[in-house]
Amino acid sequence: MRRHISETLHLGMLLAAVGGFLDAYTYLSRGKVFANAQTGNLVLLGIRAFEGDWQTALHYVVPVCAFVLGVVLAESIRFRRDRFMTLHWRQLVLLQEIVFLCAVGFLPHTLDPLANALVSFVCAMQVHTFHKIHGHVYASTMCIGDLRSGVEAFCIWRKSHEPHAKDRMVRYFGIIFLFALGAGLGSKSAAQLGGRAIWLSCCFLLVSFTLMFIREELEENPVIEKDLTEIRQETREINHALKQELQEEHRELKE
Repeated sequence: MRRHISETLHLGMLLAAVGGFLDAYTYLSRGKVFANAQTGNLVLLGIRAFEGDWQTALHYVVPVCAFVLGVVLAESIRFRRDRFMTLHWRQLVLLQEIVFLCAVGFLPHTLDPLANALVSFVCAMQVHTFHKIHGHVYASTMCIGDLRSGVEAFCIWRKSHEPHAKDRMVRYFGIIFLFALGAGLGSKSAAQLGGRAIWLSCCFLLVSFTLMFIREELEENPVIEKDLTEIRQETREINHALKQELQEEHRELKE
């Protein structure tokens, strides 16, 4: 079963690093607002509203609304994907992310609400566009769903030793690790570069954009695709032979 490059683990890890980076960036450099985790913003919105601090409450409304608009735009691009001939629609989303984040780096701290809105907008586009790895749902801009799925896979693997459950567990915990690594990088770079630190995340997105070109070319090449199919088949046969040998050895030891 062929999957698009957007569903591969290495691309998911790159995007997870970007997600962690952006959350640390907005919290540390743009007024302690979470760009990705809108749950946190809604909690703070409720707290400030009940305190009667409406000016600060509005501070948290902006990124939430921007997140909603980001999902709407990503969905509209997906609906119009037949119009894009040279680029995959997900690549177009990545390009727009890069443009918006580059613009954020030029905004002064007096425009932090606008900067946070743009970052939330980008995060919404990303989490809506890239949400599967090897057919399993994940989030590249937040961790609670990935953590739940990773622990669930761990429990299944511990009980059944099922290889697929182990693979899922490794993928989810790998995504979480890269998210945390991206947050650490965002923290360090924000301390040293200030508002311009966000340009580093654009480099990760540019790599992801380019990677989609390379992998799509490989997948569309019939010769390479045939070789990959043969390699996969040989790998399956070798794994099957090894399992049979192990089972026979196990039976002999029992006897």
